[in-house]
Amino acid sequence: MHTIIHRNQHQRYPVAKPATDFRSPHYECLDLPQSLKLAVYVPGVDANGVELTTQGTDLIVTARKAQHVRVNWQALHLESAQRDYQLTLRLGSGYDFDSLRAFIAKGVLTIVLPKRRTALAAPPARQRQVA
Repeated sequence: MHTIIHRNQHQRYPVAKPATDFRSPHYECLDLPQSLKLAVYVPGVDANGVELTTQGTDLIVTARKAQHVRVNWQALHLESAQRDYQLTLRLGSGYDFDSLRAFIAKGVLTIVLPKRRTALAAPPARQRQVA
């Protein structure tokens, strides 16, 4: 069944929002005793296209793909699949953002974010026994 919409009629459905400049990548998070390890999947991105920034307790990962334009290229409406990546994570104040390490290999960006010493030194909670 096809729906015909005339231009003179009022729009009954909301207009689709324009595509954003970035898409959200898939990622995995592993909480280790001394650090937090993130694996962000950004295929088509090399080390020159990665930018890591922090805003307060947020970690912002921006990964831009290398743009290869061919002379005889025809548009195939691949704009949504070829967008760059951006990931924003609110991690909290228990991490040392100044000491983070990152490397990329085969489309996987690995970020190791050490925990602050004060968060590591907190004594474990003790259980009280009721007599």
